[in-house]
Amino acid sequence: MDSNITKKKNAKREYIYRKRIPYGIMNFVTVRRDDCYYVDKTDFIEEIERSNMYFFYIRPRRFGKSLTLSMLKQYYDINMADRFEELFGGLYIGENPTPEHNTYLIISLNFAVVDANLENYKKGLDAHCNTEFNYFCDVYAQYLPANIKEEMNRKDGAVEQLDYLCKECKKTGQKVYLFIDEYDHFTNTILAEPDCLNNYQAETHGMGYLRKFFDTIKSATDSTLERVFVTGVSPVTMDDLTSGFNIGTNYSLSYEFNEMTGFTEEEVREMLTYYTETLHLHNYTVDELIDLMKPWYDNYCFAKDSYGETTMYNSNMVLYFIDNYIRNRGRLPKNMIEENIRLDYNKLRMLIRKDKEFAHDASIIQQLVENGFVAGELKTGFPAEQIGDPDNFVSLLYYFGMVTIAGNYQGKTKFVIPNEVVREQLFRYLLDTYKENDLKYDSYEKGNLESALAYCGEWKPYFEYIADSLHKYSSQRDHQKGEYFVHGFTLAMTCDNKFYRPISEKDTQEGYADIFLCPLVDNFSDMLHSYIVEFKYAKSKDTAAHIEQLKQDAIRQVNRYAESEVVTSAIKTTQLHKIIIVYKSTEMVVCEEVK
Repeated sequence: MDSNITKKKNAKREYIYRKRIPYGIMNFVTVRRDDCYYVDKTDFIEEIERSNMYFFYIRPRRFGKSLTLSMLKQYYDINMADRFEELFGGLYIGENPTPEHNTYLIISLNFAVVDANLENYKKGLDAHCNTEFNYFCDVYAQYLPANIKEEMNRKDGAVEQLDYLCKECKKTGQKVYLFIDEYDHFTNTILAEPDCLNNYQAETHGMGYLRKFFDTIKSATDSTLERVFVTGVSPVTMDDLTSGFNIGTNYSLSYEFNEMTGFTEEEVREMLTYYTETLHLHNYTVDELIDLMKPWYDNYCFAKDSYGETTMYNSNMVLYFIDNYIRNRGRLPKNMIEENIRLDYNKLRMLIRKDKEFAHDASIIQQLVENGFVAGELKTGFPAEQIGDPDNFVSLLYYFGMVTIAGNYQGKTKFVIPNEVVREQLFRYLLDTYKENDLKYDSYEKGNLESALAYCGEWKPYFEYIADSLHKYSSQRDHQKGEYFVHGFTLAMTCDNKFYRPISEKDTQEGYADIFLCPLVDNFSDMLHSYIVEFKYAKSKDTAAHIEQLKQDAIRQVNRYAESEVVTSAIKTTQLHKIIIVYKSTEMVVCEEVK
């Protein structure tokens, strides 16, 4: 056999051992058993035990809540005592265990598997709880009264069965820790289908079944339910259940738990250092990788007192990036956003629909896009029927991870879009709502224009296409929005462009540019062109002389912005084009390149 062929075959078998990326893994036992990279969050166990025994915690989707719950369940499960060293050895809590470790019987419920259709909710809740309650009776049989499983199954539904189990556990002196993940699973149904609100209120108020279920939890906390840990993405449902479960404490906005899920920058750096050094991946330094990742995945703040201190990265997106970076042998992923995130965010399109129902002149999301921020009161909870209140809606956006805390503004909390992942989703939603209101454009044609923009420097057809789409779409209401609508619409169209990260009013040290199309050269190394665009807006009654003055102002400004260090460093190997655009009402009357 040819010796070169033999060498190639042998080379395929060679690999450098490294810890697995726990991308998509929500089971703590699997993470530890399979030697996955685990960012140690076990020190928060001490803080949880110092808190109220009935713990309510909400975070955006894909932020590590389920893995955190899985870790807590293994820590407190009496049946896992003989595996404590295996699972927690080398971690903070393994070296500093609390007296409560491995002393509880665990009931674990996940409402995500329950049918979100409220008409079938009782049936789904009963079925899920019965499965988990039977499992509970089986795995803890040695600690429970004889025949408890048979007697439990004679009870009618989740409410009666939970009540029975808790009373029987009390007889034997056993402590129970109840975990409920995605308690608010069916809230999305309410947001997407307002007609369901009456059914929802019936379930969560008065003698509703879900209300009874939480009433049962409340009564059991006087006996055997010593700890309860509830997670979700929205405070809406819990607010509606408050009088049924008013012993719980909401720690979602607490300073001490800001870092419990998600990753700090220090944690991301440690992970990047481990993999780049272990696998000898030196295409980028850790600092360079952080600079690339930060605009896309960072900047979440989950407590007002944490603002200006620690921001959090979306843990799922960090793992996605590193997993792809490794599999691509040190090359960046072509897409900085995983498809699952897009699919997940698409479930939140009802936010846009709900926003459109507002009576104000400008919607909250439109204000966010046009002004770069919104201000409001951050609510810890509100009932479903009051989602339309502006402060409640802004708070809902916050809890869903669509905005984050950015200080104060005129006595209120200031909220901004946290990063480019969320920004892209918001702009996509806006385009979707424009489409639902008769905006029509050819995605294939738009894609070709975007490629020509990046690779051929053909900028005019691209901006003419946007202007034509805007002009066709604009309504009388949009005419009244004027400059802000034109700017927001253009931003939404440019954001749906895989070759650039559009930055609006980017501080370039010497002023503000309306839109800087920052080229993603690290993802598309062969792209050739970048753009900085200065917009001016004239009213329909303005004279030609006024438009000429706006044009000259735009030329001076775009020249100044283009010389800033931020722009000159970001364009890298591309040719920068300085574009000025003047709109008269919703018609583009100037579109020129400044040489």
